[in-house]
Amino acid sequence: MARPITPFILAAADQAALENFTRTGCRPVRAVRRAQALLALATGIGQQAAGKAIGLSRQTVSELRRRYEAGGWELALSEAPRSGTPPRFDGPQRAALTALACTPAPVGHSRWTLRLLADKAVELELVETISHETVSQVLKKTSCRLTASSTGAWGR
Repeated sequence: MARPITPFILAAADQAALENFTRTGCRPVRAVRRAQALLALATGIGQQAAGKAIGLSRQTVSELRRRYEAGGWELALSEAPRSGTPPRFDGPQRAALTALACTPAPVGHSRWTLRLLADKAVELELVETISHETVSQVLKKTSCRLTASSTGAWGR
């Protein structure tokens, strides 16, 4: 026998806030979909139907409902911290590494290489340890166009 569906009640202030959240501003798509799912649940349709209408699984809608009931709509829409190692570089460190790549090459070298930049970043205490591949990824994400003479053989 199936469990009876417990009605989902969304406070009027929360409903207005969620409608405003979905219609205004530049928001992450995941957060907007969660808000839409909460609004769909408030209409009285079940979790399966709400998930299907928004494009989420029933389990996701169930977890969303549980988080809303535990802490409100802000908690329900927020992202949980992701697993994995945190990024080694923050904004100022990225800027320092990019600026370093734009400086003249060290004495005895015709240009910067990824390995030289990685070693120099450790020497300057930008990070504790860093691989040349990570340096490559950091420089790849910069918006400036580096010249081949200052950066080495990166093809930029």
